[in-house]
Parts: sequence; C-alpha cells; structure tokens
Amino acid sequence: MKFTMKCLTPVWYVLGLFSLGGSLAAAADASRPNVLFIAVDDLRPELGCYGMPVVSPNIDRLAKQGVLFERAYAQQAVCSPSRSSVMTGARPDTTKVWDLETDFRKALPDVITLGQHFKNHGYFSQGMGKIYHGGFNDAATWSVPWGTPSAPTYANEENLRLHRRTEGIVPSRGTKGGKPAIPPGSRGPAYEGEDVPDDTFTDGKTARLAVATLRGLAGRQEPFFLAVGFSKPHLPFVSPKRYWDLYDPSKIQLAPNPFYPKGAPDYAILVPGGEVRRYHGMPNGEIPPDVARRLKHAYYAATSYVDAQIGLVLDELERTGLRKNTIVVLWGDHGWKLGEHHAWSKHSNVENDTRVPLIISAPGLKSAGSHTRALAELVDIYPTLCDLAGLPLPSHLEGNSLRPVLEQPGRSWKPAAFSQYPRGINRDGKSLQLMGYSMRTDHHRLTVWVHRDDHSIIDAVELYDSVADPQENTNIAADPGQAEILSRLVKQWRKGWQGARPK
Repeated sequence: MKFTMKCLTPVWYVLGLFSLGGSLAAAADASRPNVLFIAVDDLRPELGCYGMPVVSPNIDRLAKQGVLFERAYAQQAVCSPSRSSVMTGARPDTTKVWDLETDFRKALPDVITLGQHFKNHGYFSQGMGKIYHGGFNDAATWSVPWGTPSAPTYANEENLRLHRRTEGIVPSRGTKGGKPAIPPGSRGPAYEGEDVPDDTFTDGKTARLAVATLRGLAGRQEPFFLAVGFSKPHLPFVSPKRYWDLYDPSKIQLAPNPFYPKGAPDYAILVPGGEVRRYHGMPNGEIPPDVARRLKHAYYAATSYVDAQIGLVLDELERTGLRKNTIVVLWGDHGWKLGEHHAWSKHSNVENDTRVPLIISAPGLKSAGSHTRALAELVDIYPTLCDLAGLPLPSHLEGNSLRPVLEQPGRSWKPAAFSQYPRGINRDGKSLQLMGYSMRTDHHRLTVWVHRDDHSIIDAVELYDSVADPQENTNIAADPGQAEILSRLVKQWRKGWQGARPK
C-alpha cells in the first residue's frame, strides 16, 4: 500500500506507535467517549434516510442510531472554506479562507483546531483521507502525521491516459501564481463504471486503512479522535460497476428546474455546466437529457459506493466493541447541483449547494432514530463534539453546540443559518469583487450581494420563499408585495450570526 508524503509506514501508522511527547494537556481518561469523524466530499442530502431514491443502507443505519438534521448548512459551498470552518469552528470571514489556495493559519496562526483540541485534552488524534482540502493537512491537528492511501483516479487505461494529460498542470489548491488553468474538456471522463474491486480506488483503500486503524486503537488506553475523509461522490463520478447496477436509469428523474432562477443577478450561479465542463466528452452547449441522466446515474453510483465504504468502518467499530462508547458524526462539506439551475457544480448560495447531510450519534442518546427540522450549521460541529465529550469550549468558536437539539429534536432553535460565496465580475470594463451573504430562515432565503471592500454598498438582493418555492426558482426581492418581509429579513440579516444564536 502506498501513502502520500509525510506518512509513516503502514505498521507504525495503523498501530499509532508514535510518541505524544508533551502534547497532552490532561491525563487520558478511558471513560471519555471516542469520536469517529466522517467527512464526505460533494455529498448532497441525496440519501435513503433523507427520503431520496438512493441506495445508502449504511448511512441509513447510522441515521437510525442518531439524529438526522434535515436542515444543516455549510458556511461556503466549496471544499477548503467549508472544511476550514468545520475544523477551526470559525466562519470564512474569520478564517479568511474563501478560495482553494489560502491556509487558515495565515489569518489564524495559533487557532486550536478540532482534532488539536481533542489531542490537547488527552485524546489520540489521527486523520486519513480528505479532511482538509488538498495540501492543507495541518500537522498540529494530529498525534501522528495525516496520510491517505494513493490509488488511480480511473480503472480503465484509456481513461487514465486522458486524465494524465492534465496531471501537474495546476497545483492542487488552485491556479495562483499564473499557472495555466485546466481547459474545458481536457480532464479524463466525468464518470466510469468498470467491474473492479472496491479497493481499486482511494475511498476503498481509505476505508480499509480505517478498519485496520480501529483494530489498533481498540488496544489503546486513551480515547481517540479518528477522522476519516471520503472523496466520492466528487467528480469524476467513478465507482465499480456493481454500484451502477443498483439503479435502473429509466427511473432516474432529472432536475425539475434546469433553468436559471427568474430575477436572480446574472452572477449568482455559474452556468452553463459548471465543473463538469472540465471533463472529456462533455458537450460544449446544452447538456442533453440522456447525458444528464447518465451523469445523475453516475453520481448515485458513486454515492452508493462511498456508503459501502462507510459501512466497512461502522462494521469494524461494532466488531471491536468500540461502538458503545463512540460518538459518530457524518457530514458532507457542501451540496452539489445535479442539473438544477442549469448547472452541474457547487459554488453558489442556493439551497442545492449550501444544504448538507449531517448525522450525529452519541452513546446513550435517547432520541436515536429521530429527524430534526432545527436549523444547523457545519460550524456547530466543533462545539457539539466538545460538549458531548465533556471538553471545554474554546473562546474563538463561532457556532453553537447542538446537544440540546440532540436531546430534544423537536425543540425551537436558532432562527437562521448563514452561508456566503465570493464572486468576481467584470462590469463596464472594470473588475468588481463581491461577496454574497446568504441567510436561511424557516421560511425564506435572503442573499445580499455587497462590495467586498465596502459592505455598505449593495449590488443585488435575492429573496426566495422556501415554502412556496423550495427550488428557489423565482427571486421575489423586487416584488412590492414582499417589501415588508424583505425589510424585516434585511434587519435580521444585518445582525448576522451573532444575532441568531439559540435562545
């Protein structure tokens, strides 16, 4: 098994035979709960437990053991900003991470990350797979160096050849420094379904590494914080054929709104196509229904594939006897558009991109199997895990512990959740940098686009009725009949997340 740089050999890595030195701030307490922290890339709430026609028996099983959050939201719908917020417990305007190139330690050099906080309080902290965005793996977070198994992107040799054309063109974190961007259509294909074993790909290898790691952790005296990150269903939608075979493509429904929201500013969503345009074989113009159905089939297959890998990890947690004293949290870093709003990507403030799956299971949870409509944010994960484990909450946290919701899923909670997305546009020959700040309430989504260097200058406003128009197809901000509601929501929006803390 090969590992990326900075990893120890498999034996040392799995057994965790690494000196913790003076990193422990408190003596280990074997009675403290362990934490299994599962991150999934580009996973929208398209799962069986969310009432969707996707085969996900293992995540569904976890939902029956915990509380499923029906309305959880990412702070920014792209990998690094979202993951930086989760791991620091701070929002993008605090981490200063709005792109794929910036390390949160530039703005917050001394911030205590989630894994680091557990490590400092007697936990053995270990991470594998995609936790931080590529390259930002933050040594301070872990008791042993982070690592992930290496594996090919595709199984098919021709697909690998197409993929290798673009390897090394851009750094993993973006195109900074004048590096050429990957042109449309030059990556490998957008999907693949070869008849190969699950561990052909990184997620399969990561799951097996996690299984072996759990066996080693079962023999340790101190509790553990184990972070396991899965890359699928991120593009390319690659999974073994057996997962494609779970679906009848004729029954896969296409997006009901493959069009731009009426009345939205022209920069609110990047169209046409989005990320999928970078992949070989994608049409230059409209994506026809047969291609759209194939893409959605591929996304579903990749989701079922990652569900099976998560199942391996959950099975081992139970087999080792660790399950009874382990908190398990599963979260997606952001959503993804599957043809909605004429796009195949994230990178916006719409519901499809900001809403994410979130499931939390804890020892002794009396509400196990419940669903909650309480508004939650990914930035709430850090304080929640601290609360459940009995650790003090660092003063820098910008979320709220969800423990009260876990104990009473039907209770009233925070009045709003907040997301944001930056957008650079060209207007009248001039470059303009905007930030769209979005607020999701029980009934509405309000997004206000302001100048990044002067938030008092509003460029555009979006308002969607989330009850009457859940797909966010019509911006009603300019409707005179909505003036009173808009005024009230803008006042609420101006108070920000600080004004939306739970009562």
